[in-house]
Parts: sequence; C-alpha cells; structure tokens
Amino acid sequence: MATDILLNILTKMKALQPASAFIGSLYDSYCNRGGLSRKQLEGLLDKMKKTADVPQASIATVEALILKKPVREKSKPSITALPVVKDATPGILMADILTKYPLHKRILFLKSKYDKNEAMLPAELTEIKKLHKLLLKL
Repeated sequence: MATDILLNILTKMKALQPASAFIGSLYDSYCNRGGLSRKQLEGLLDKMKKTADVPQASIATVEALILKKPVREKSKPSITALPVVKDATPGILMADILTKYPLHKRILFLKSKYDKNEAMLPAELTEIKKLHKLLLKL
C-alpha cells in the first residue's frame, strides 16, 4: 500500500499546531474530499515555513505538489465598446422646438428618448431636423 505523503504532512502539522483552526480545516477537507486545492496548499506551505520544526523535505514536497496543480487565471476583459458620445445637435434642435411649441407630442417623445440616452434611429434624427426646419423657419 502506498503511503499518503500529504496526509502524513497534515498530521505532523496538526500535532505541531493543535490550536490552529486552519490546519484542522485543511486536515478535515483532505480527509473528506481526498485532496486540497492549489490555494489551500499555498496556505499550508506558508504555515509550514513559519513553523520551526518542519523538515525541509516536507516543505519541498508541498512545493512540488503546488507546482503540479493547474493555475487558474481569470481571463482578461474582452475589448469593450467605446462609450457612445452623445450628439448635442438633436437636443438643441428639440429644445428650440419646445420653446415655441412646448406641448408638441412627437418632440416630447423624442426628447424623453434623448434624455434617457436611448439609441436614436437615423430616421428620427432626420425627423427632428425636418420638424425644426418646418416649425421654426416659417
């Protein structure tokens, strides 16, 4: 039967630091799941390096186990779209129309859409320009 080196290291660490809740949780986790994650092994290695009575061979063994574990890196954020620069001309045109005709329903609708930063269709932009030309250039 093969010896479980990591279990031996954990039992020695548990004997050296019986009050350590971290070592106890690692021991329980190893006994229940049969393995430790890379982060858990790195935490164990830090504890081992701070403890004086731990042999160098055990530290080297844990370092080797850490190197065997895969490194999970978060993916870098993908290229994001540039923030939409709001064109001020439709807002100015609508404000001009609303000063003369404050209850114009279509302009009020388009103004609310403009204020909420919703996408305006090209047809709506041309409609604003057309209404501005018709209503104010008489």
